[in-house]
Amino acid sequence: MGPRTVGAIYQTSISAYEVLAVIRDPERASALLRRTALWAVIVRDIMRADAEPYAVGDTWTTSDRLVREGRTPAAYAPAA
Repeated sequence: MGPRTVGAIYQTSISAYEVLAVIRDPERASALLRRTALWAVIVRDIMRADAEPYAVGDTWTTSDRLVREGRTPAAYAPAA
């Protein structure tokens, strides 16, 4: 999964993607990917205006590049 957290943008040799959700439940990940999986990432191709979100289970490779870090859980904390 690498540094793909919600809100992260990463680039591969094919395109660039925004992470919309990270699924860590193996049952749900397997259902989304239609294969055995421990996790899945829902992404949107940001290089295509008409891109629809979809699930991926690709491992992070040395050719992948993090463009923007995702939000940390503290980003979701209510304001005081």
